[in-house]
Amino acid sequence: MGDVAYAVVLGTALGVGACLLISLAPRWGAPSLARRIAPYIRDVTDPRGLDVAAPRGGSSAFAWSKFAQRRLARLAGGDAVLARRLHQAAWTIDPARFRGRQLAVAIAGLAVGGGVVVVLVLAGRGSAVLGLLPTVAAMAAALAYDAWLTRAARARAARIEEELPTVLEFLALCLSAGEGILDSLRRVSDVGAGELTAELRGVVVAVGTGSPLSESLTRLAAGLEIPALTRAVDQLVAAIERGAPLAHVLQAQAIDAREDAKRTLIERAGRKEIYMLFPLVFLILPLSVLFAVFPGIFMLRLGLG
Repeated sequence: MGDVAYAVVLGTALGVGACLLISLAPRWGAPSLARRIAPYIRDVTDPRGLDVAAPRGGSSAFAWSKFAQRRLARLAGGDAVLARRLHQAAWTIDPARFRGRQLAVAIAGLAVGGGVVVVLVLAGRGSAVLGLLPTVAAMAAALAYDAWLTRAARARAARIEEELPTVLEFLALCLSAGEGILDSLRRVSDVGAGELTAELRGVVVAVGTGSPLSESLTRLAAGLEIPALTRAVDQLVAAIERGAPLAHVLQAQAIDAREDAKRTLIERAGRKEIYMLFPLVFLILPLSVLFAVFPGIFMLRLGLG
């Protein structure tokens, strides 16, 4: 096992050195067609030219990276759910780049697990079970990165739910003052500084570029998938299409959102009360019983009882 560990260390060092030398080698061959015509069509495709810029590490490494991202996305399932979660978490990356980062994190976990195995073997504590450590570390790293995205999406959804009643009341106030629905949305998005106001700012920009207001609001609700927001948007879109008074609709939705927030707070408080029973049952109660029973047991052992 010691010879194998030394071989792994020396082979890893040789591989890293060879990869660094290959990355520094000059590239031969003419640039691709996309790179040649990029300066002339950047205003049509991408103003920054990010989609056709040549990577620093060479075209072959970039192609292998894209291939690995596509394969990982195909193995992990479709990109629709992942794109929705990225939108909920406000991460400005596409699903392919997220899968690429997840793959990089998994490779880093694999390397860390392999390093730990080598260190343990060199220290004389090696065993056959340690062979599973790199794989387990890679899977744990990939799952941890995915869990980080899930937690960020849930936290942002909770913040949007908290901001929803205030935003709806502000919109109802603007409508009652005589402004139109688009002007009210623009005012709220300009004044507010929360997560929901940022989403409304995107709706205002979409409407300004030619998208219908109802379609933009529906797309907003479908991208976030928050029940309270979806219900409010559906009622608002229906009121816009039927010509109903929007101020009364938004006030009713604001009241419903307040009630939902109160109910959620009560449910959260109930769960916290249950969580508080764990230290009471498993820590405080055993110590109380121990302090009550131990003196009697000690006196019985001494024969004083």
